[in-house]
Amino acid sequence: MTLRIYLIAGEPSGDLLGSRVMRALKKKTRNQVEFMGVGGETMHDEGLQSLFNIRDLAVMGLMEVVPSIPKVLKHLNEIIMDIKKKKPDIIMTIDSYSFSIRVHKKLKKLKLGIPHVHCVAPQVWAWKAGRAKILPKYIDHLFCLLPNEEKYFKPYGLKTTFIGHPVIEGGADKGSEKDFREKYSLKKTTEILVLLPGSRKNEVARLMPIFKQVCEELQRKHPHLFVVIPSVKTVASTVCEILKDWYVPHTIILGEKKRYDAFAAADVAIAASGTVSLELALAKVPHLIAYRVHPLTAQLAKKLLKIRFANLINLLQDKEVIPELLQDRCTVQNLVQTTEKLFKNPKQNVQKSLDKLKGKVLPSDKMAQVLISLVKDKK
Repeated sequence: MTLRIYLIAGEPSGDLLGSRVMRALKKKTRNQVEFMGVGGETMHDEGLQSLFNIRDLAVMGLMEVVPSIPKVLKHLNEIIMDIKKKKPDIIMTIDSYSFSIRVHKKLKKLKLGIPHVHCVAPQVWAWKAGRAKILPKYIDHLFCLLPNEEKYFKPYGLKTTFIGHPVIEGGADKGSEKDFREKYSLKKTTEILVLLPGSRKNEVARLMPIFKQVCEELQRKHPHLFVVIPSVKTVASTVCEILKDWYVPHTIILGEKKRYDAFAAADVAIAASGTVSLELALAKVPHLIAYRVHPLTAQLAKKLLKIRFANLINLLQDKEVIPELLQDRCTVQNLVQTTEKLFKNPKQNVQKSLDKLKGKVLPSDKMAQVLISLVKDKK
């Protein structure tokens, strides 16, 4: 019997996770599985025809979200109508908590009798602890990426599974420096700087002009500098527009394989905060985190957040292993100085953090097992 699963990923990191789950499900069911829902380019490659482009959902920050509300609400209603029509065996939302919980709330009111699953637990240990009480009302199972997360939800009766962090199975440490340097005819003396300005348009628009200036300053001391900007389809055109006619030698690349090859060749990286920092750590690339949001969003976050660091590696080790240059500290001068230090002294001790993120089974395999079991239990 064919398993019919409805997947909803609202941004590129969720899209990547979703594609791996799809691959694992196809293997475990011997291709007796049908996918429907919302995803991006990597889920499309695994066979999903997305209901709409996820570009409209990939927005970060209070002031940035407000203009997008009409589109988001329209897409929310489209998903609800689509699920009512297709009646899948199970529904799984991936990350994007604010959007995902709205999907689950609306569906629960319809009493369709479909199991609800959410992947990537909301960070209740960092802020909005009340979400731990809310989730059990609307979802039946929660996948946690961190080993300390289950304890926050179990007291409220929510079934949880620690799967480990999906970055561990992504292959970020399997890139080829040789392939990358040969492709771009780069000598051993060429220093490679990787820029990762984010996967949302508002992130790129805010960070890329700063990163651009940083590279121009760095090139004065590093005349053989070559800049690599791994991007995704949702923002690649924005990156190209900002770097139009840029004189610093550079390339913009798309795709996981090319990104990991770039990591293998990289001397240093500058990244927007997020999962990519874990990928860089896994690939042993010395890097720093730089991020800016709207000032009002930053003020609100400062009041609500209960954590010392933005970067997961720093949180797991409770110290700043990866430099964080956020908001007012995210200036051209600070970024140049910190990047220079990394070029000269690249050591960053991250193995302890990476060990904590590993589960006994690959995350995608574990999720596939649970999803199949939930459908069987229902029937």
